[in-house]
Amino acid sequence: MDYYELLGVKKDSSPADIKKAYRKLAFKYHPDKNQGEKKSETKFKEINEAYAVLSDSEKKKQYDLYGSADFHQRYSQEDIFRGFDLNDVLRQFGFGGAGQSAHFRSGMGGGNGFSSFFSQGQSGGCGGGCHSTPEKGQDMTYQITVSLEEVLNGAERTITLRKNGTPQNVSVKIPKGIEAGKKLRLQGKGGNSHNGGIPGDLYLKVDIASNATFSRDGDDLVTQKLITFSEACFGTSMEVETLEGKKFMVKVAPGTTHDSRLRLKGYGLPIGPLGERGDLYIRIGVKVPKELTEEQEKAIQELRNCGL
Repeated sequence: MDYYELLGVKKDSSPADIKKAYRKLAFKYHPDKNQGEKKSETKFKEINEAYAVLSDSEKKKQYDLYGSADFHQRYSQEDIFRGFDLNDVLRQFGFGGAGQSAHFRSGMGGGNGFSSFFSQGQSGGCGGGCHSTPEKGQDMTYQITVSLEEVLNGAERTITLRKNGTPQNVSVKIPKGIEAGKKLRLQGKGGNSHNGGIPGDLYLKVDIASNATFSRDGDDLVTQKLITFSEACFGTSMEVETLEGKKFMVKVAPGTTHDSRLRLKGYGLPIGPLGERGDLYIRIGVKVPKELTEEQEKAIQELRNCGL
């Protein structure tokens, strides 16, 4: 779903315009004005989800950066509504909260209520004469390990999971720039409903595999190169290979100290699927030999006598 289209606003609309558009729609589709109308209930849920994201500067920034599809892979319903209190928001607009009606009280529990209400396919609250309402299946979470190369280029993988004791192949798109701890959401790939509702969702929690050459520092990459003491004193050149396999000759200036850093701009990891890349840093280490030949020992002794 397109949040801007749902609220009838543009991407560059001001927070005040977004708030005004939401208020108008929330009043129109509020459950107390549309009791028993399933379409209005669905619409009310959707506009609240849209406002929960677009009224939060950080979530809005991520939504604008990743787009709707990738945003919903990264953010669960719990993430979207975290910190958003519907009742409080509606009271600010001058009319009763969602929990005011029996229809909504039955669907909303403690806290802000979204963990129960917004996960339901339909609300209860109609009394003992109603048939059992189909409920959404259970969400499932698995861990997936991706390489730095997959973070750099993005990837599509097929993984095999066991669902109800049966192996199941699932295709997953790994977006560029994915970070450790993020979750990829596969809608409808979770547990089956026990009474005819829609399946739950599958969340793949991302772990980043270690790399023998590069370490990650946010959107930057870091690699280490060792030089001798004389190279640190007089300067040198060295070959550096990037994560994608490009090779560069990098100059090390005379007088370079241990743990200095050189930078290759734009050869780190993507800042999100559509963003620019971070940088590659070469961390310089000065080698200290554990054992010295007789000639080396004599030369270093002379250096020490000279104050080095």
